[in-house]
Amino acid sequence: MLSNTEVRFDPKDVCVCVSEHQHLRYNPLRDTWVLVSAHRMKRPWSGQVEKEEELHVPRHDPNNPLCPGNTRANGEVNPDYESTFVFENDFPALQPDGPDPGSDQHPLFQSKAARGLCKVMCFHPWSDVTLSVMAIPDIIKVIDKWAELMVDLGSTYPWVQIFENKGAMMGCSNPHPHCQVWASSFLPNEASLSDRCQREYLKNHGEPLLLQYAKMEAESQERVVVQNSDWLAVVPYWATWPFQTLLLPRRHVLRLTDLTSQEKEGLASIMKQLLTKYDNLFHMSFPYSMGWHGAPTGPHLQEDQSHWQLHAHYYPPLLRSGTIRKFMVGYEMLAQEQRDLTPEQAAQRLRDLPEEHYKTQAMGGDVETVGEK
Repeated sequence: MLSNTEVRFDPKDVCVCVSEHQHLRYNPLRDTWVLVSAHRMKRPWSGQVEKEEELHVPRHDPNNPLCPGNTRANGEVNPDYESTFVFENDFPALQPDGPDPGSDQHPLFQSKAARGLCKVMCFHPWSDVTLSVMAIPDIIKVIDKWAELMVDLGSTYPWVQIFENKGAMMGCSNPHPHCQVWASSFLPNEASLSDRCQREYLKNHGEPLLLQYAKMEAESQERVVVQNSDWLAVVPYWATWPFQTLLLPRRHVLRLTDLTSQEKEGLASIMKQLLTKYDNLFHMSFPYSMGWHGAPTGPHLQEDQSHWQLHAHYYPPLLRSGTIRKFMVGYEMLAQEQRDLTPEQAAQRLRDLPEEHYKTQAMGGDVETVGEK
């Protein structure tokens, strides 16, 4: 709903010069600005070059604590699972019975109680697969389990963070396909900031921020990477990481638990498409950190949450190749976020990649069957 003085913005009206010259872009989810310096991609690179990732991961490693039938660090033995498998993290960052430091504190030295639960979720029994090469029905099982965990943990905790760190470059110490789920007694910083920004946007504009944003991106198509009838994956206008993407439902959805069966199928399909394009970009198992954001949960939730829109962030670190990454240092740490190619350029590169996984021919068959028993 636009006021009489408000001018509707068309992303296509941005001057063509932004592809070559520095400019700022606003991130409405964080109320921050990003410096875009596309011309820096022309500079020579003599910085750190990452090692090529190991090409061979055994399907079952008797020493891998995430594999079926293996013993974990706490002495527990994993079942011989054939689908997803969830267990409590053996080294949790949050526990349900943390002490309360009290309220008598100096304003410069404040602390609060932090309680919660941390779980690990294996996507598949085989270590040599990722979501990009799993069958659609197996990805749907992952989504179903995510929703189940949201119901379970969300009945107690106000925030349930589902996230996946993929690849050693993103700090993942185990190649087995898995994610983590942390439920907390507090709203984390990023969730709290996003909550405020989305609430203010709905109040000022009469429509949920990301619902309107998805409609405008679908219309312009400039930053769309993949899409289907229920979902849209874009390089967001305000992206910081080179090939960062934002995954959005087309209708108003608050949480993963609100998705229909059709939307879950569509989500599995678009996740596979997006992650296949990631792998195809540099012909490697593409590293990233990803996570879901949706409306807060918990038994004491009273405020209306209609300002929220379910979405997933993908933050891949790679910049120029499989061995050259983007570092968030110097200016980014001391001033503000900065990127070296425009989101439109990144989206175009991803969009133009084939939908067929680069490993298909090497595996001698349809990659979609990988991981099926």
